Amino acid sequence: MSNKRASVWILGDQLLARHPALLAAEQDYPQRNLRVALIESAARSRRLSYQRKKLVLLFSAMRHYAADLRDRGYDVDYIQAPTFLAGLRKHAAAWQPGRLLAMQASQWHGRTLQQTRLADALGLPTTLLPNTQFLTEQFNPYPSAEPGKRITMEHFYRRMRRHFNILMTSHGEPVGGQWNYDAENRRPLPRDARPPGIPVFHPDHITREVMAEVEATGHGVGTVDGFGLAVTRRQALRTLDDFLANRLADFGPYEDAMSSQHPTLYHSLLSPYLNIGLLEPLELIEAVEQAYHRGRAPINSAEGFVRQVLGWREYMYWQYWRLMPGLMEANAWDAPRPLPQFFWHAQTHMNCLGHAIREAIQTGYNHHIQRLMLLCNFCLLAGIHPAAVHDWFLTLYVDAYEWVMAPNVMGMGLNADGGLIATKPYIASANYINKMSDYCRGCSYNHQQRTGEAACPFNFLYWNFLMEHESALRANPRLGRNVLGLRYLDDDERTAVRRQALSFLDKLDYCEE
Repeated sequence: MSNKRASVWILGDQLLARHPALLAAEQDYPQRNLRVALIESAARSRRLSYQRKKLVLLFSAMRHYAADLRDRGYDVDYIQAPTFLAGLRKHAAAWQPGRLLAMQASQWHGRTLQQTRLADALGLPTTLLPNTQFLTEQFNPYPSAEPGKRITMEHFYRRMRRHFNILMTSHGEPVGGQWNYDAENRRPLPRDARPPGIPVFHPDHITREVMAEVEATGHGVGTVDGFGLAVTRRQALRTLDDFLANRLADFGPYEDAMSSQHPTLYHSLLSPYLNIGLLEPLELIEAVEQAYHRGRAPINSAEGFVRQVLGWREYMYWQYWRLMPGLMEANAWDAPRPLPQFFWHAQTHMNCLGHAIREAIQTGYNHHIQRLMLLCNFCLLAGIHPAAVHDWFLTLYVDAYEWVMAPNVMGMGLNADGGLIATKPYIASANYINKMSDYCRGCSYNHQQRTGEAACPFNFLYWNFLMEHESALRANPRLGRNVLGLRYLDDDERTAVRRQALSFLDKLDYCEE
């Protein structure tokens, strides 16, 4: 095949050091007969009003990746086009390849509605390679799971641990004698704690150029100001090393804590790089496992991190492909309301929500408990339509892609899938927020009041949700204690809770549908 040409299309969230499509092409073609296509699609980047820092991260990382490929001797077409297909047609017209190779997209629409039709759309033989960014593409722990069968994350996680031999003894038992140390990882942050900062990378000329372009379009939310994310694999690896050295040891105990003073706490902030291919899951998992064996982190921190990547991340991806495309229509609790306007400007008297939303707008980041137990908790209790919540999450975060946000928001966060992903709705009153954060100290609402002018909305919305859905919630054995609490509310208090909840929801300023 040395006299023929081939093209390799690499998507912007597939910036792998060893890309399978490129490796496969090199088996059949000399490097001089290969050309790599990277495409910025205007239509894709404008599908939602994305976080500007995410757009900078993605486009800067793509351009740095293209530069690195050129330094390694590859011919690269970097194309800005109205659509991916327009960009590929432009590339094909100029290069005249006899074959196109690509790796399967991680997202349903990209893979099933675009990539599978490329051969016909381009008139070009096309080879799609399996996606290597997810370990479940290598090993499916439940290959024959029935569509409606509930597969819990815990059992999924254990199968993944065994298969990849992570934190396992030579006898096939979990290191430390337990599979899960979650019970040890629920401590609030001590007042005198001083978590270390995360690495910040000053923008180079490529990144500054991207920042100017993104800002000039006027499209998106947030600002490019203060951008300091890693945009190369080398920088991403430095972030990993910093996490291992400075934050992993304390990650476990405080992974569920929330703080107005220390937004990143001891979290790794590696997900933006993992989700675009600058880092790969198994290298993170094995690095943390080695840190544990070298005595640099306790078992609850090491296992807690491994569970997030090998358990939660892989489980979300597996459930996404199992439940799509119907997952996007899920609304098991019949939530009817549009998203409140304050999700776009953070102007609310609820200190916890205001703080988390401001962080999301300014930085493109909240950690997982802020997302689950503040934002999704509120939206579930308030009856916000799941699709609107999903689109907000997909818009705001630098690590957001549909394969993770759909199952995480629609399934785990809002329980809109009828419990196929999470075995219970994650709902809580202000008591939980006060226990796990410092937000309530500076709030105009009283976290201890259920009704009345100063009552925290999380309280009356929580009890109202229990009353509205009492029969359904009673059927869930994991929520028995919550529902039993209703017996302490007499008829007058039930009426007061209901009236205040409806009044609060009626007065919210909602986005237009």
